[in-house]
Amino acid sequence: MKVFKFGGASVKDKAGVQNLLAVLKTTGETELVIVVSAMGKMTNSFEAVVSNYFNNQSEVKASIASIYDFHHVIMMELFANPSHPVFAKVISYINNLNQFLETNKSKQHAFVYDQVVCTGELISTTIISFYLSEQGVKNRFLDIRNCIKTDANYRDANVDWEVTQKKIVSEINTKEITITQGFISAEKDHNLTTTLGREGSDYTAAIIGYCLNADSVTIWKDVPGVLNADPRHFKSPQLLHHISYREAIEFAFYGASVIHPKTIQPLQRKEIPLYVKSFYSPLDAGTCVGKGVTLDPMVSCFILKKNQVLISLSSLDFSFMMENHIGEVFKLLHLYKMKVELIQNSAISFSVCIDNKYNRLDELLSKLREKFRVKWNENVTLYTIRHANPEEILKLVNNRNVLVKQESRGTVQLVIKE
Repeated sequence: MKVFKFGGASVKDKAGVQNLLAVLKTTGETELVIVVSAMGKMTNSFEAVVSNYFNNQSEVKASIASIYDFHHVIMMELFANPSHPVFAKVISYINNLNQFLETNKSKQHAFVYDQVVCTGELISTTIISFYLSEQGVKNRFLDIRNCIKTDANYRDANVDWEVTQKKIVSEINTKEITITQGFISAEKDHNLTTTLGREGSDYTAAIIGYCLNADSVTIWKDVPGVLNADPRHFKSPQLLHHISYREAIEFAFYGASVIHPKTIQPLQRKEIPLYVKSFYSPLDAGTCVGKGVTLDPMVSCFILKKNQVLISLSSLDFSFMMENHIGEVFKLLHLYKMKVELIQNSAISFSVCIDNKYNRLDELLSKLREKFRVKWNENVTLYTIRHANPEEILKLVNNRNVLVKQESRGTVQLVIKE
């Protein structure tokens, strides 16, 4: 059996859902688990509901209504008949969401986030499951929260692999087509919804592939495969035909958006190949991540992360930045949920480039100022270049304001103030 994953961009409208069906017909796969994200930019819309819930209660109902309207348009285009059972099912999800927001007592943002945002995946998979059935593709709808069990680390939950494997093996029939959700899971003790981190649908596909010993996992995207650079920021990027597991983990670690950081590890453990293909051209080879050569073709690869923060620290008394100082800094970075992208230190200074994804920078800086001299730059861009050559680095720098340059074997990183 195989695992297919379709992201939000691939099912953003009627044409996208119809194209998913076309991919299934073209590939001819019948022993399949299909993992689907929320439609289009719906995760952003559900995040707006969470924001309104905490900050602007008067807008909550309107933000939920706009979400239903978006899905209602797609359902009318796919099913036409408003008495079709898909409409009642989607309304039940909306009613459950409203009921949760009316009765919830928790003020924990991450908890509320997970209970709300999961609705996007439940709605998208319900619509797709009903549509495939209408088109003669027999399938089983599965709420993946019944299978993937985690701790209670909301918004970035850790999988309990032993429990999860048992449930996936018992719940999924590998001889049929199963439709299920990416990104969402459930806390194992109280069965409350958790999520696996933003863009976690790829990880869901990898978890299922690992637990079922799948022949392969395929991520369907609107690009021909993994490119050596983001086409939004670099001209004429090249398609990478093959990437080794190790190289893919490096890409993901440095922030390549086409592969989720946690996706590769479970697949590598069982040597399950990961394919990244275009849902517009399903018969094209795309990119294979697996055993074999490091990179084919062997070209420089550029990874770009915008809106980063560079913090530079030194001790108040100009003493050496020793292990105890650095250890304390890392404890604070962990406490305030800052993802570390680059570190650099000298005898009396320590610099760190971070991703302030939870918007807790002011709290962190306030705490750091208690023990360190603190300087920082916001909205910097971090470039990571794998297998770079000097000419390409010179061309990239091109008189720009480079705040930090760090070079190790095979990798160059630049923090640039745009």
